[in-house]
Amino acid sequence: MSHRVVVTGMAGISPLGCDWPTVLAKLKSYRNAVQVMPGWEQLDGLNSLLACPAAPFELGERFTRRATRSMSRNSLMACCATQWALEDAGLIDCDWIHEGGMGIAYGSCAGDPHSLMEIAALGVEKTTRKLNATTYVRFMAHTCAVNIGVFFSITGRVITTTSACTSGSQAIGYAYETIKNGYQRAMIAGGAEECSVANTAIFDTLFATSTQFNDKPQLTPRPFDAQRDGLVLGEGACTLILESLDSALERDAPIYAEVVGFSTNSDGKHITNPDSLKMAEVMTEALRDANLKPEDIGYINAHGTATLSGDRAESLATATVFGDKTPVSTLKSYMGHTLGACGALEAWMSIEMMREGWFAPTINLTEPDPNCAALDYIMGEGRNISCEAVMSNNFAFGGINTSLIFKRFRA
Repeated sequence: MSHRVVVTGMAGISPLGCDWPTVLAKLKSYRNAVQVMPGWEQLDGLNSLLACPAAPFELGERFTRRATRSMSRNSLMACCATQWALEDAGLIDCDWIHEGGMGIAYGSCAGDPHSLMEIAALGVEKTTRKLNATTYVRFMAHTCAVNIGVFFSITGRVITTTSACTSGSQAIGYAYETIKNGYQRAMIAGGAEECSVANTAIFDTLFATSTQFNDKPQLTPRPFDAQRDGLVLGEGACTLILESLDSALERDAPIYAEVVGFSTNSDGKHITNPDSLKMAEVMTEALRDANLKPEDIGYINAHGTATLSGDRAESLATATVFGDKTPVSTLKSYMGHTLGACGALEAWMSIEMMREGWFAPTINLTEPDPNCAALDYIMGEGRNISCEAVMSNNFAFGGINTSLIFKRFRA
């Protein structure tokens, strides 16, 4: 038996704010959260000095020192966003979420970069003195998922999605499939990533970061623009509570949207060069899963990292499936590339924009690159659009592609 899957709780920590009214106001200001990072200029060889740290957030009373000793910053953000999302869904004090009825699908690119430095001391300083009892728990790639499980006493299945830029979107997709197939009543789904100079330095060595706007941070990143010169990394966490429709109706829970389509695939060709054919295929498969046609999608939230090859491949893939009739924008122009968190943050904001009937433009996009496909890019100002369904796409190193479709809930 197939179950309909709905979103009953949403919350996030982002560079634009930690609640939807704040985020919406920031989107409507048409200004991004990019800033010059203090101290980064002292690092020899680092070309990009820009990032988008998360907005300030407050931890609740349950975040005691004992409860958080195994958490890195990304786990703290993940647990904080999850608490808010569970409260939003009215599930924080529900017994069945601790009795196997709820599972977790959560991801990040990696664990805590600071714990990696503790481990690196073994080779660099030839000492174990920097290691402690929590080093590995903070370091391991599934640290967010397991910390959420322990912190909220979640005893259902755990799916860890460490797939770089698709970590958050795969988590939502796998959570959707888990509930759809009847394996769980509800799932905590999302992703997190903390700001780290190490992440920027890695992309820097790949010539993928924005380096020409260190003195004008508001003018970058520039997704799909002819003058784009690379990505800016961001930080945050986002959790969606997915639940079977029967469960949500039984509880009279709020329903923000229905998850109706998901697909993920692999290029199987190259670690860093994207394949537009497989990108197009993943969108087509998501539409098939949702039983929708391309013209049924009212808005596409693009991955849009502002890299030369990535934007070109994605735009060509989008045009292959949708032509030039469907409005497209990317929120990375506002908050940078939040890596493991981006799929969840962008899903949250896409759902909220659909409910709002207003969609943010891609800021800094003033002259679309002629090498990119001629899509209906939302530029300059936001656009009022009344639609029934939106698509959110993400693509990752390793050739991993994801597409999610959310629809207005209709009983």
